[in-house]
Amino acid sequence: MQIVAVVLLHNEDVFAERVIRNVAAFCDRVHVADHLSADGTWEVVSALAREFDHVDAVRISHAARSHELVERYAGTDTWVFSPDGDEIFDPAGLVRLRVELEAGLYDPFFRLVPAMLHCVALDQETGTATGYLSPPARSGPKLFNFGAIDAWTSVPRQRVHEGDVQFRPGWHWESVCNLGERHGWEESPLRCLHACFLRRSSLDAGQDGSVVRLNIGEARTHRRDAIGRLARVVRPAAGAGDDAWKLEKYRQGPLVTRDVAAFLGVAARS
Repeated sequence: MQIVAVVLLHNEDVFAERVIRNVAAFCDRVHVADHLSADGTWEVVSALAREFDHVDAVRISHAARSHELVERYAGTDTWVFSPDGDEIFDPAGLVRLRVELEAGLYDPFFRLVPAMLHCVALDQETGTATGYLSPPARSGPKLFNFGAIDAWTSVPRQRVHEGDVQFRPGWHWESVCNLGERHGWEESPLRCLHACFLRRSSLDAGQDGSVVRLNIGEARTHRRDAIGRLARVVRPAAGAGDDAWKLEKYRQGPLVTRDVAAFLGVAARS
């Protein structure tokens, strides 16, 4: 059994290093695809690729190429992990999860869903974060059992989204284990800080905890080449206010503050 991460980044230099460092020990291979960032993201990931033998980094103009990095693992005993540039996973929890994956505890499932804390504030000095927990807020799959499929091709926009999935007999898309629902935030071995309401790039203006980036589909930025720019002129991307569903899905339940020093590599509060 092996674990392979594919990390797709665009203008993520605030959290990119921590995102990758936190998953490096968990994974046998980390593929990083920089989607033509204009900030310092490429410099960050290039340095990490030099530091870690099992981390590689490429620059891509079409986000679908990020999926091509993992297509070859279909039909093998591989879990594909897909952290985003605003998802900081708990490294200690991943150590426990690796043991459980190696023991075959999650072999019956195609997708694993983490517990998340959707952050509106993150204080790295005190090691605390404030936000909304999932559950009850929304989460999404982050680990995919590529042993359940023969192929996953024709992905139009980005890794492990859409496309043509050829399942092996007895498998299907809805074979899901939500570890947040099963264990809760404190006990889940798969949990992350989701910095969806925070500044993610040195190029970003300050945010007030109520604004999120449009995703690739909404912004229609899966192509950052000349063809993609022309397509966005002909058919403009979603505008302000079109991220309202995210505010609705991610801001459910009470606003809570948690000690997250372990996620950030800082000393816990006294």
